[in-house]
Amino acid sequence: MDSDDLGLFGPGSVTWKVHEEPILIVAGLRSLYLQALHPRAMAGVAQNSNYRTDAWGRLVRTATYVGTTIYGTTAEAEAAGARLRRLHARLRATDPFTGEEFRVDDPDLLRWVHVTEIESFLDTARRAGLSLTDDEVDGYYTEQRRAAALVGLDPETVPGSAAEVADYYRRVRPELRMTREAAETALFLTAPPLPWKLSLPARIGLNLGPPRWAYLGIAGTAFALQPGWARRMYGGLGLPTTALSADLTVRTLRLALATLPRRWREGPMQIAAKERAARLAPAPVTG
Repeated sequence: MDSDDLGLFGPGSVTWKVHEEPILIVAGLRSLYLQALHPRAMAGVAQNSNYRTDAWGRLVRTATYVGTTIYGTTAEAEAAGARLRRLHARLRATDPFTGEEFRVDDPDLLRWVHVTEIESFLDTARRAGLSLTDDEVDGYYTEQRRAAALVGLDPETVPGSAAEVADYYRRVRPELRMTREAAETALFLTAPPLPWKLSLPARIGLNLGPPRWAYLGIAGTAFALQPGWARRMYGGLGLPTTALSADLTVRTLRLALATLPRRWREGPMQIAAKERAARLAPAPVTG
C-alpha cells in the first residue's frame, strides 16, 4: 500500500548508502557555511527566520525534513515537500545590495541550497572514508533530483552528476560575496548558544568545557572541509594541507562514531525505514 512503501529511494540506492553515515552531521554544518556566502540566500534566511534565537530548534526541523525525504514513505516525503513549498511561497526578502524584493522560493536560491547540501553530504562522506565509485557518485546526484523536485525545482535544471555540480559551482561563484551577514553567520555557526540543558551549569557557575570544545572541533572541521575557494572567501587558508588535516580529522571521527551502539547512530526514521524494507522484501526462494 502507498503508506507502506520504500519511499523515494529505498535499499540499494546510493542515497541510503551515503546517509547511512553518522558523519553527515558534519556535512550539514559544512553546507551552512557555504550557503552563507550567497547574499540573497543569506538575506532570505536572516529576514525570515529566528535562527539566532532558536538555532537548535531550526537544526532539528531541518534534520527531520531531510530524514523524512530520505527514509519516509513516498506520501510522507511528498507531504513534507508540500509543507515546505507552502511556507516558502509566502516569504519575501530584500536584496542587501540592490534593495530589490525577491521571493525566497526563487529557483536560483532553491538550487543553491540544494546543491550545497547534497555536495556537502557526498564530499564529507567520501573524505571520511566511504568508498563510492564514480558511477555511484553520479548516481547520488541523479537520485537527489527527486529531493529537488520536492522543494519545487524542475529536476532537469538541477545538476545530476559530479561534472555538472563542478560546472554549477564555477558558474555561481561570481555571485558569492563575503558579506557582514556571512561573517556573522559563520561566527554564530562556530560558537552558537548551547542547548539549555547543557548551558544550565554555566549559568549557575559551573564550567562546562567538554561539550563546547567538542562542538568547536566539529565546527572547525566542517569549515575546513569546504572547497578551497570558499575558505579563501572567508579569509581562511585554501591550502591543500588544510584540506588534508580536515580529511584526517573527519576520518578519525567517522571511526569513532562507528563504535557507538546502533540506537545512537541511527535515528527512528532510519530504523523504521529499514524495518519496512525488510518487511516488504520478497521472500527468499527455496529449493
